[in-house]
Amino acid sequence: MPSRKIAPRMLARTLRHLERDGLVSRTVHATVPPRVDYALTEMGATLHLTIQTLVSWTERHQSRIAAARDAYDVRAAAEQAQAEREAAEREALARRVNAGAS
Repeated sequence: MPSRKIAPRMLARTLRHLERDGLVSRTVHATVPPRVDYALTEMGATLHLTIQTLVSWTERHQSRIAAARDAYDVRAAAEQAQAEREAAEREALARRVNAGAS
């Protein structure tokens, strides 16, 4: 799978949620520029095996996931094209009806 960059704002928001849930701790250092460190809490560390299992599952199935995404994208594009054709047909019909009413 291609690597994707996470926006700093989204990362900060996610880390704050994890901190709120008690999974990470946050330490702010009064330096210039400011520095913030995050660390797993004891409870957060208990998730390691679960997360590793999920990562392993994802790695084993990444080709099937990619194929499913590709199939979905093709299907979604076809549905969008069909919807656009139908909208154009309705618009053309409305123009013909309006032209006949004039």
